[in-house]
Amino acid sequence: MNLLCEVSRPGRRAVTISPGAFPEPASLPAGLRRAQPAALPEVSELDVVRHFTQLSLRNYSVDANFYPLGSCTMKYNPKAADAIASQPGLLSAHPLQALLPGAAAACRGPLQVIGHLQELLAEITGMAAVTTQPLAGAHGELTGIMLIAAWHRAHGSKKKYVIVPDSSHGTNPASAAMAGYGIITIPTAADGFMDLARYREKLTDEVAAVMMTSPDTLGLFNPRIREIADLAHAAGALMYYDGANLNAILGKVRPGDVGFDVVHINLHKTFATPHGGGGPGAGPVGVVEKLIPYLPLPRVVRAKDVAVGFTISTEAPESIGAVSPFFGNFGILVRAYAYILMLGKEGLIDATEKAVLNANYIRQKLKDVYHLPYDRTCMHECVFSAKQQLAHGVHAIDIAKYLIDRGYHPPTVYFPLIVPEAIMIEPTETESKETLDAFIAVMRDAAATAVADPDALHHAPTTRCVTRLDETKAARELRVNHVP
Repeated sequence: MNLLCEVSRPGRRAVTISPGAFPEPASLPAGLRRAQPAALPEVSELDVVRHFTQLSLRNYSVDANFYPLGSCTMKYNPKAADAIASQPGLLSAHPLQALLPGAAAACRGPLQVIGHLQELLAEITGMAAVTTQPLAGAHGELTGIMLIAAWHRAHGSKKKYVIVPDSSHGTNPASAAMAGYGIITIPTAADGFMDLARYREKLTDEVAAVMMTSPDTLGLFNPRIREIADLAHAAGALMYYDGANLNAILGKVRPGDVGFDVVHINLHKTFATPHGGGGPGAGPVGVVEKLIPYLPLPRVVRAKDVAVGFTISTEAPESIGAVSPFFGNFGILVRAYAYILMLGKEGLIDATEKAVLNANYIRQKLKDVYHLPYDRTCMHECVFSAKQQLAHGVHAIDIAKYLIDRGYHPPTVYFPLIVPEAIMIEPTETESKETLDAFIAVMRDAAATAVADPDALHHAPTTRCVTRLDETKAARELRVNHVP
Protein backbone atom coordinates (compact mmCIF):
# COMPACT_ATOMS: atom_id res chain seq x y z
CA MET A 1 0.00 0.00 0.00
CA ASN A 2 1.42 3.37 -1.03
CA LEU A 3 1.82 6.32 1.28
CA LEU A 4 -0.43 9.28 0.58
CA CYS A 5 2.58 11.33 -0.52
CA GLU A 6 3.41 8.59 -3.05
CA VAL A 7 0.04 8.91 -4.82
CA SER A 8 0.41 12.68 -4.91
CA ARG A 9 0.36 14.31 -8.38
CA PRO A 10 1.16 17.99 -9.03
CA GLY A 11 -1.97 20.05 -9.43
CA ARG A 12 -4.41 17.39 -8.24
CA ARG A 13 -7.02 18.75 -5.85
CA ALA A 14 -9.91 17.44 -3.78
CA VAL A 15 -11.67 20.81 -3.70
CA THR A 16 -11.38 24.12 -5.49
CA ILE A 17 -11.63 27.30 -3.45
CA SER A 18 -12.60 30.49 -5.22
CA PRO A 19 -10.12 33.37 -4.98
CA GLY A 20 -11.21 35.81 -2.35
CA ALA A 21 -13.30 33.26 -0.45
CA PHE A 22 -11.20 33.92 2.63
CA PRO A 23 -9.62 37.14 3.86
CA GLU A 24 -5.94 37.64 3.23
CA PRO A 25 -3.82 36.35 6.14
CA ALA A 26 -2.16 38.92 8.32
CA SER A 27 1.28 39.87 7.11
CA LEU A 28 3.99 37.75 8.67
CA PRO A 29 7.56 38.85 9.31
CA ALA A 30 9.86 37.71 6.56
CA GLY A 31 11.74 35.40 8.92
CA LEU A 32 8.56 33.39 9.58
CA ARG A 33 7.49 32.96 5.95
CA ARG A 34 8.15 29.77 3.98
CA ALA A 35 10.65 30.02 1.17
CA GLN A 36 8.51 27.53 -0.75
CA PRO A 37 5.05 25.98 -0.27
CA ALA A 38 4.64 23.16 2.26
CA ALA A 39 5.24 19.76 0.65
CA LEU A 40 1.75 18.45 1.30
CA PRO A 41 0.24 15.62 -0.79
CA GLU A 42 -1.73 16.78 -3.81
CA VAL A 43 -4.56 14.26 -4.11
CA SER A 44 -8.19 13.94 -5.13
CA GLU A 45 -11.04 13.33 -2.71
CA LEU A 46 -11.28 9.74 -3.98
CA ASP A 47 -7.56 9.22 -3.32
CA VAL A 48 -8.05 10.34 0.28
CA VAL A 49 -11.19 8.26 0.87
CA ARG A 50 -9.65 5.09 -0.55
CA HIS A 51 -6.38 5.59 1.28
CA PHE A 52 -7.94 5.91 4.72
CA THR A 53 -10.56 3.22 4.04
CA GLN A 54 -7.78 0.77 3.14
CA LEU A 55 -5.88 1.75 6.29
CA SER A 56 -8.97 1.09 8.40
CA LEU A 57 -9.34 -2.38 6.90
CA ARG A 58 -5.83 -3.21 8.10
CA ASN A 59 -6.71 -2.31 11.66
CA TYR A 60 -7.46 -5.16 14.06
CA SER A 61 -10.48 -4.15 16.11
CA VAL A 62 -12.86 -5.77 18.55
CA ASP A 63 -15.76 -4.91 16.24
CA ALA A 64 -14.35 -7.25 13.60
CA ASN A 65 -12.22 -9.76 15.49
CA PHE A 66 -11.73 -11.78 18.67
CA TYR A 67 -9.27 -10.30 21.18
CA PRO A 68 -8.12 -13.04 23.61
CA LEU A 69 -5.73 -10.71 25.44
CA GLY A 70 -5.41 -11.85 29.04
CA SER A 71 -5.65 -9.19 31.75
CA CYS A 72 -7.07 -6.67 29.28
CA THR A 73 -10.78 -7.57 29.08
CA MET A 74 -11.08 -6.55 25.44
CA LYS A 75 -14.80 -7.01 25.02
CA TYR A 76 -17.23 -5.56 22.52
CA ASN A 77 -18.39 -2.02 23.22
CA PRO A 78 -22.15 -1.69 22.57
CA LYS A 79 -22.97 0.96 20.00
CA ALA A 80 -26.04 2.01 22.01
CA ALA A 81 -23.69 3.45 24.64
CA ASP A 82 -21.86 5.41 21.93
CA ALA A 83 -25.16 6.82 20.71
CA ILE A 84 -26.16 7.89 24.22
CA ALA A 85 -22.80 9.57 24.81
CA SER A 86 -23.29 11.48 21.54
CA GLN A 87 -26.51 13.18 22.67
CA PRO A 88 -26.06 16.97 22.21
CA GLY A 89 -26.78 17.81 25.84
CA LEU A 90 -23.99 15.50 26.97
CA LEU A 91 -21.59 15.89 24.07
CA SER A 92 -21.48 19.69 24.19
CA ALA A 93 -21.43 20.18 27.96
CA HIS A 94 -18.36 22.20 28.93
CA PRO A 95 -16.57 20.74 31.98
CA LEU A 96 -16.02 24.18 33.53
CA GLN A 97 -19.62 25.28 33.10
CA ALA A 98 -20.81 23.72 36.36
CA LEU A 99 -18.24 25.73 38.31
CA LEU A 100 -19.44 29.09 37.04
CA PRO A 101 -21.60 31.11 39.49
CA GLY A 102 -25.27 30.39 38.92
CA ALA A 103 -24.60 28.00 36.01
CA ALA A 104 -24.93 24.68 37.84
CA ALA A 105 -28.60 24.36 36.85
CA ALA A 106 -27.62 24.27 33.18
CA CYS A 107 -25.38 21.27 33.92
CA ARG A 108 -27.94 19.32 35.91
CA GLY A 109 -27.96 16.47 33.37
CA PRO A 110 -24.18 15.85 33.26
CA LEU A 111 -23.96 16.19 37.05
CA GLN A 112 -26.75 13.62 37.39
CA VAL A 113 -24.78 11.21 35.18
CA ILE A 114 -21.59 11.61 37.19
CA GLY A 115 -23.31 11.57 40.56
CA HIS A 116 -25.49 8.56 39.88
CA LEU A 117 -22.58 6.66 38.27
CA GLN A 118 -20.54 7.28 41.42
CA GLU A 119 -23.35 5.83 43.53
CA LEU A 120 -23.76 2.79 41.28
CA LEU A 121 -20.01 2.07 41.34
CA ALA A 122 -20.00 2.48 45.12
CA GLU A 123 -22.82 -0.05 45.41
CA ILE A 124 -21.13 -2.50 43.02
CA THR A 125 -17.82 -2.38 44.91
CA GLY A 126 -19.10 -1.99 48.46
CA MET A 127 -17.48 1.41 48.93
CA ALA A 128 -18.90 4.51 50.64
CA ALA A 129 -17.97 7.05 47.94
CA VAL A 130 -16.33 7.25 44.52
CA THR A 131 -14.36 9.86 42.56
CA THR A 132 -14.41 9.77 38.77
CA GLN A 133 -11.35 11.98 38.31
CA PRO A 134 -8.64 9.36 37.55
CA LEU A 135 -8.12 8.96 33.81
CA ALA A 136 -6.90 5.35 33.69
CA GLY A 137 -6.34 2.27 35.83
CA ALA A 138 -2.76 3.10 36.82
CA HIS A 139 -3.82 6.70 37.47
CA GLY A 140 -6.49 5.30 39.76
CA GLU A 141 -3.88 3.21 41.55
CA LEU A 142 -1.70 6.25 42.18
CA THR A 143 -4.72 8.22 43.39
CA GLY A 144 -5.69 5.39 45.74
CA ILE A 145 -2.21 5.16 47.24
CA MET A 146 -2.14 8.95 47.64
CA LEU A 147 -5.41 8.69 49.58
CA ILE A 148 -3.93 5.99 51.80
CA ALA A 149 -0.80 8.09 52.37
CA ALA A 150 -2.94 11.11 53.28
CA TRP A 151 -4.90 9.07 55.82
CA HIS A 152 -1.73 7.79 57.46
CA ARG A 153 -0.23 11.30 57.59
CA ALA A 154 -3.39 12.68 59.18
CA HIS A 155 -3.09 10.04 61.90
CA GLY A 156 0.59 10.75 62.53
CA SER A 157 1.70 7.41 61.17
CA LYS A 158 4.94 7.27 59.21
CA LYS A 159 4.64 4.17 57.08
CA LYS A 160 7.38 3.08 54.68
CA TYR A 161 6.22 0.06 52.70
CA VAL A 162 3.48 -1.37 50.53
CA ILE A 163 3.07 -5.14 50.22
CA VAL A 164 2.41 -6.45 46.71
CA PRO A 165 2.03 -10.16 45.80
CA ASP A 166 4.09 -11.26 42.80
CA SER A 167 0.84 -12.31 41.09
CA SER A 168 -0.44 -8.71 40.99
CA HIS A 169 -0.41 -6.38 38.02
CA GLY A 170 2.95 -4.75 37.36
CA THR A 171 1.53 -1.28 37.77
CA ASN A 172 0.83 -1.97 41.47
CA PRO A 173 4.45 -1.73 42.69
CA ALA A 174 5.10 1.09 40.23
CA SER A 175 2.20 3.17 41.56
CA ALA A 176 3.21 2.58 45.18
CA ALA A 177 6.82 3.51 44.39
CA MET A 178 5.70 6.72 42.67
CA ALA A 179 3.86 7.61 45.87
CA GLY A 180 7.14 7.25 47.78
CA TYR A 181 6.79 3.79 49.29
CA GLY A 182 9.22 0.90 49.30
CA ILE A 183 7.88 -2.34 47.87
CA ILE A 184 7.73 -5.69 49.64
CA THR A 185 6.99 -8.52 47.22
CA ILE A 186 5.34 -11.69 48.51
CA PRO A 187 5.87 -14.81 46.38
CA THR A 188 3.19 -17.22 45.20
CA ALA A 189 3.03 -20.53 47.06
CA ALA A 190 2.67 -23.94 45.41
CA ASP A 191 -1.13 -23.72 45.58
CA GLY A 192 -1.16 -20.64 43.33
CA PHE A 193 -1.97 -18.14 46.09
CA MET A 194 0.13 -15.63 48.00
CA ASP A 195 2.43 -17.35 50.51
CA LEU A 196 0.60 -16.63 53.77
CA ALA A 197 3.58 -17.47 55.99
CA ARG A 198 5.80 -14.97 54.15
CA TYR A 199 3.00 -12.42 54.27
CA ARG A 200 2.72 -12.72 58.05
CA GLU A 201 6.49 -12.40 58.32
CA LYS A 202 6.66 -9.18 56.27
CA LEU A 203 3.51 -7.52 57.66
CA THR A 204 4.97 -5.09 60.22
CA ASP A 205 3.73 -1.78 61.61
CA GLU A 206 5.77 -0.04 58.88
CA VAL A 207 3.45 -1.33 56.14
CA ALA A 208 1.03 1.31 54.83
CA ALA A 209 -1.03 -0.89 52.55
CA VAL A 210 -1.47 -4.26 50.92
CA MET A 211 -2.22 -4.03 47.18
CA MET A 212 -3.98 -7.05 45.70
CA THR A 213 -5.41 -7.99 42.34
CA SER A 214 -8.23 -10.42 43.03
CA PRO A 215 -8.72 -12.51 41.01
CA ASP A 216 -4.99 -12.25 40.43
CA THR A 217 -3.06 -12.50 37.18
CA LEU A 218 -3.26 -16.29 37.34
CA GLY A 219 -7.02 -15.95 37.08
CA LEU A 220 -7.47 -17.25 40.64
CA PHE A 221 -9.49 -15.72 43.49
CA ASN A 222 -7.70 -16.03 46.83
CA PRO A 223 -10.02 -17.87 49.27
CA ARG A 224 -8.11 -16.36 52.24
CA ILE A 225 -8.77 -12.77 51.27
CA ARG A 226 -10.77 -12.00 54.43
CA GLU A 227 -7.97 -13.36 56.63
CA ILE A 228 -5.39 -11.34 54.68
CA ALA A 229 -7.43 -8.15 55.17
CA ASP A 230 -7.94 -8.77 58.89
CA LEU A 231 -4.20 -9.26 59.38
CA ALA A 232 -3.45 -6.04 57.48
CA HIS A 233 -5.92 -4.00 59.52
CA ALA A 234 -4.56 -5.44 62.77
CA ALA A 235 -1.11 -4.20 61.73
CA GLY A 236 -2.44 -0.70 60.95
CA ALA A 237 -2.32 -1.12 57.15
CA LEU A 238 -5.08 -0.47 54.63
CA MET A 239 -6.21 -2.81 51.86
CA TYR A 240 -6.06 -1.71 48.22
CA TYR A 241 -8.05 -3.56 45.55
CA ASP A 242 -6.83 -3.47 41.95
CA GLY A 243 -10.14 -3.54 40.07
CA ALA A 244 -8.70 -4.48 36.68
CA ASN A 245 -10.22 -7.95 37.07
CA LEU A 246 -13.55 -6.78 38.49
CA ASN A 247 -15.25 -8.30 35.43
CA ALA A 248 -14.86 -11.70 37.14
CA ILE A 249 -16.83 -10.93 40.30
CA LEU A 250 -19.65 -8.48 39.46
CA GLY A 251 -22.62 -9.21 41.66
CA LYS A 252 -20.77 -12.10 43.32
CA VAL A 253 -18.29 -10.36 45.63
CA ARG A 254 -17.97 -6.72 46.63
CA PRO A 255 -14.37 -5.79 47.52
CA GLY A 256 -15.59 -3.65 50.42
CA ASP A 257 -17.38 -6.64 51.95
CA VAL A 258 -14.17 -8.68 52.22
CA GLY A 259 -12.08 -5.95 53.82
CA PHE A 260 -10.76 -3.63 51.10
CA ASP A 261 -10.56 0.09 51.89
CA VAL A 262 -9.76 1.47 48.43
CA VAL A 263 -10.62 0.17 44.97
CA HIS A 264 -9.99 1.46 41.47
CA ILE A 265 -12.30 0.47 38.63
CA ASN A 266 -11.23 0.19 34.98
CA LEU A 267 -14.38 1.40 33.23
CA HIS A 268 -12.73 0.65 29.88
CA LYS A 269 -12.50 -3.02 30.89
CA THR A 270 -15.39 -4.05 33.09
CA PHE A 271 -18.01 -1.64 31.80
CA ALA A 272 -17.38 -1.87 28.06
CA THR A 273 -16.04 1.49 26.93
CA PRO A 274 -13.41 2.13 24.20
CA HIS A 275 -10.03 0.75 25.18
CA GLY A 276 -6.73 -0.39 23.74
CA GLY A 277 -5.21 1.71 21.00
CA GLY A 278 -8.22 4.01 21.03
CA GLY A 279 -8.89 4.89 24.64
CA PRO A 280 -9.41 7.04 26.51
CA GLY A 281 -9.54 5.07 29.71
CA ALA A 282 -11.15 5.86 33.03
CA GLY A 283 -10.18 4.65 36.49
CA PRO A 284 -12.64 5.85 39.15
CA VAL A 285 -11.60 5.20 42.75
CA GLY A 286 -13.89 4.14 45.57
CA VAL A 287 -13.13 4.47 49.27
CA VAL A 288 -14.58 3.46 52.63
CA GLU A 289 -16.16 6.06 54.89
CA LYS A 290 -13.02 7.11 56.76
CA LEU A 291 -11.20 8.06 53.55
CA ILE A 292 -13.92 10.31 52.09
CA PRO A 293 -12.40 13.55 53.47
CA TYR A 294 -9.26 12.95 51.39
CA LEU A 295 -10.98 12.46 48.01
CA PRO A 296 -9.92 14.77 45.14
CA LEU A 297 -11.74 18.05 44.53
CA PRO A 298 -14.00 19.18 43.03
CA ARG A 299 -16.53 16.45 43.86
CA VAL A 300 -20.01 15.78 42.59
CA VAL A 301 -22.22 15.18 45.64
CA ARG A 302 -25.90 14.90 46.56
CA ALA A 303 -27.46 18.34 47.06
CA LYS A 304 -29.36 19.08 50.25
CA ASP A 305 -32.27 20.15 48.07
CA VAL A 306 -33.68 16.88 46.70
CA ALA A 307 -35.11 18.69 43.69
CA VAL A 308 -31.63 19.83 42.62
CA GLY A 309 -30.21 16.29 42.64
CA PHE A 310 -26.44 16.72 42.50
CA THR A 311 -24.16 19.68 43.02
CA ILE A 312 -20.45 20.54 43.22
CA SER A 313 -18.39 20.43 46.41
CA THR A 314 -15.11 22.35 46.50
CA GLU A 315 -14.60 22.35 50.25
CA ALA A 316 -12.51 19.64 51.96
CA PRO A 317 -9.45 20.79 53.94
CA GLU A 318 -7.91 17.30 53.96
CA SER A 319 -8.42 16.60 50.24
CA ILE A 320 -5.40 15.46 48.23
CA GLY A 321 -6.43 18.04 45.61
CA ALA A 322 -7.28 17.54 41.95
CA VAL A 323 -5.64 14.60 40.19
CA SER A 324 -7.01 15.53 36.75
CA PRO A 325 -8.90 18.39 35.12
CA PHE A 326 -12.63 18.50 35.78
CA PHE A 327 -14.35 15.19 36.62
CA GLY A 328 -12.45 12.66 34.47
CA ASN A 329 -13.13 11.45 30.93
CA PHE A 330 -16.79 12.41 30.77
CA GLY A 331 -17.60 10.68 27.48
CA ILE A 332 -16.30 7.40 28.90
CA LEU A 333 -18.22 7.92 32.13
CA VAL A 334 -21.44 8.35 30.13
CA ARG A 335 -20.81 5.11 28.21
CA ALA A 336 -20.17 3.16 31.41
CA TYR A 337 -23.28 4.66 33.01
CA ALA A 338 -25.38 3.65 30.01
CA TYR A 339 -23.89 0.14 30.02
CA ILE A 340 -24.71 -0.39 33.71
CA LEU A 341 -28.28 0.88 33.30
CA MET A 342 -28.84 -1.24 30.19
CA LEU A 343 -27.70 -4.44 31.91
CA GLY A 344 -29.01 -3.82 35.40
CA LYS A 345 -28.11 -5.97 38.38
CA GLU A 346 -29.08 -9.29 36.83
CA GLY A 347 -27.40 -8.42 33.55
CA LEU A 348 -24.09 -7.61 35.24
CA ILE A 349 -24.21 -10.88 37.16
CA ASP A 350 -24.97 -12.76 33.94
CA ALA A 351 -22.01 -11.09 32.23
CA THR A 352 -19.66 -12.23 34.99
CA GLU A 353 -20.99 -15.77 34.94
CA LYS A 354 -20.50 -16.02 31.18
CA ALA A 355 -16.99 -14.52 31.37
CA VAL A 356 -15.99 -17.16 33.94
CA LEU A 357 -17.72 -19.93 31.98
CA ASN A 358 -15.93 -18.98 28.75
CA ALA A 359 -12.50 -18.91 30.42
CA ASN A 360 -13.03 -22.32 32.00
CA TYR A 361 -14.28 -23.73 28.70
CA ILE A 362 -10.99 -22.74 27.05
CA ARG A 363 -9.03 -24.06 30.03
CA GLN A 364 -10.67 -27.48 29.74
CA LYS A 365 -10.35 -27.66 25.94
CA LEU A 366 -6.63 -26.82 25.84
CA LYS A 367 -5.14 -28.26 28.99
CA ASP A 368 -4.24 -31.57 27.30
CA VAL A 369 -1.98 -29.80 24.76
CA TYR A 370 -0.67 -26.84 26.82
CA HIS A 371 0.77 -27.04 30.31
CA LEU A 372 -1.55 -25.68 33.00
CA PRO A 373 0.60 -24.50 35.94
CA TYR A 374 -2.35 -24.32 38.32
CA ASP A 375 -4.99 -26.84 37.28
CA ARG A 376 -7.99 -25.51 39.14
CA THR A 377 -11.19 -23.68 38.27
CA CYS A 378 -10.21 -20.21 37.12
CA MET A 379 -12.17 -16.99 37.02
CA HIS A 380 -12.31 -14.73 33.94
CA GLU A 381 -8.97 -15.76 32.44
CA CYS A 382 -6.78 -18.83 32.27
CA VAL A 383 -2.99 -19.02 32.19
CA PHE A 384 -1.18 -21.74 30.24
CA SER A 385 2.52 -22.31 29.66
CA ALA A 386 4.29 -23.32 26.45
CA LYS A 387 6.46 -25.62 28.56
CA GLN A 388 5.49 -28.69 26.50
CA GLN A 389 6.18 -26.86 23.23
CA LEU A 390 9.53 -25.65 24.54
CA ALA A 391 10.71 -29.27 24.47
CA HIS A 392 10.48 -28.95 20.66
CA GLY A 393 12.22 -25.57 20.56
CA VAL A 394 8.97 -23.61 20.30
CA HIS A 395 8.40 -20.62 22.57
CA ALA A 396 5.22 -18.77 23.55
CA ILE A 397 6.19 -15.96 21.15
CA ASP A 398 6.27 -18.45 18.25
CA ILE A 399 2.72 -19.55 19.02
CA ALA A 400 1.64 -15.92 19.25
CA LYS A 401 3.14 -15.16 15.83
CA TYR A 402 1.49 -18.27 14.33
CA LEU A 403 -1.91 -17.01 15.51
CA ILE A 404 -1.35 -13.81 13.52
CA ASP A 405 -1.01 -15.93 10.37
CA ARG A 406 -4.31 -17.58 11.23
CA GLY A 407 -6.09 -14.25 11.60
CA TYR A 408 -6.12 -13.98 15.41
CA HIS A 409 -4.74 -11.37 17.74
CA PRO A 410 -2.36 -13.29 20.03
CA PRO A 411 -3.17 -13.78 23.71
CA THR A 412 -0.96 -12.08 26.28
CA VAL A 413 2.39 -13.90 26.43
CA TYR A 414 5.17 -13.91 29.06
CA PHE A 415 2.80 -12.48 31.64
CA PRO A 416 2.39 -13.10 34.51
CA LEU A 417 6.13 -13.26 34.96
CA ILE A 418 5.86 -16.01 37.56
CA VAL A 419 4.79 -18.50 34.86
CA PRO A 420 7.58 -19.43 32.40
CA GLU A 421 6.46 -19.18 28.75
CA ALA A 422 3.09 -17.86 29.93
CA ILE A 423 0.09 -17.70 27.60
CA MET A 424 -2.74 -15.77 29.24
CA ILE A 425 -6.19 -15.97 27.62
CA GLU A 426 -9.26 -13.91 28.51
CA PRO A 427 -12.26 -14.54 26.23
CA THR A 428 -14.71 -12.20 28.05
CA GLU A 429 -18.45 -12.82 28.15
CA THR A 430 -19.20 -11.32 24.76
CA GLU A 431 -17.78 -14.13 22.62
CA SER A 432 -19.94 -17.01 21.37
CA LYS A 433 -19.18 -20.72 21.68
CA GLU A 434 -18.59 -20.82 17.92
CA THR A 435 -15.91 -18.12 18.18
CA LEU A 436 -14.27 -19.90 21.09
CA ASP A 437 -14.32 -23.25 19.29
CA ALA A 438 -12.66 -21.74 16.22
CA PHE A 439 -9.94 -20.17 18.38
CA ILE A 440 -9.43 -23.40 20.33
CA ALA A 441 -8.99 -25.30 17.04
CA VAL A 442 -6.24 -22.90 15.94
CA MET A 443 -4.50 -23.16 19.32
CA ARG A 444 -4.55 -26.95 18.99
CA ASP A 445 -3.17 -26.63 15.45
CA ALA A 446 -0.31 -24.54 16.83
CA ALA A 447 0.44 -27.24 19.43
CA ALA A 448 0.41 -29.93 16.73
CA THR A 449 2.67 -27.88 14.44
CA ALA A 450 5.12 -27.39 17.32
CA VAL A 451 5.62 -31.17 17.29
CA ALA A 452 5.40 -31.88 13.55
CA ASP A 453 7.19 -28.83 12.10
CA PRO A 454 8.56 -26.55 14.82
CA ASP A 455 10.64 -24.52 12.36
CA ALA A 456 7.44 -23.33 10.65
CA LEU A 457 6.47 -21.54 13.85
CA HIS A 458 9.88 -19.87 14.09
CA HIS A 459 9.19 -17.96 10.86
CA ALA A 460 5.57 -16.99 11.49
CA PRO A 461 3.89 -14.79 10.51
CA THR A 462 4.60 -15.28 6.82
CA THR A 463 1.32 -14.15 5.24
CA ARG A 464 1.10 -10.60 6.58
CA CYS A 465 2.43 -7.32 5.22
CA VAL A 466 4.85 -7.29 8.15
CA THR A 467 6.53 -10.62 8.85
CA ARG A 468 8.77 -11.78 11.70
CA LEU A 469 10.89 -8.92 12.97
CA ASP A 470 14.22 -9.15 14.72
CA GLU A 471 12.98 -7.57 17.94
CA THR A 472 16.37 -7.82 19.67
CA LYS A 473 18.10 -5.97 16.86
CA ALA A 474 15.31 -3.39 16.76
CA ALA A 475 15.80 -2.69 20.47
CA ARG A 476 19.60 -2.54 20.25
CA GLU A 477 19.81 -0.56 17.01
CA LEU A 478 16.88 1.79 17.49
CA ARG A 479 16.36 4.19 14.60
CA VAL A 480 13.80 6.95 15.01
CA ASN A 481 12.77 9.03 11.99
CA HIS A 482 15.62 7.52 10.02
CA VAL A 483 15.72 8.50 6.37
CA PRO A 484 18.09 6.35 4.24
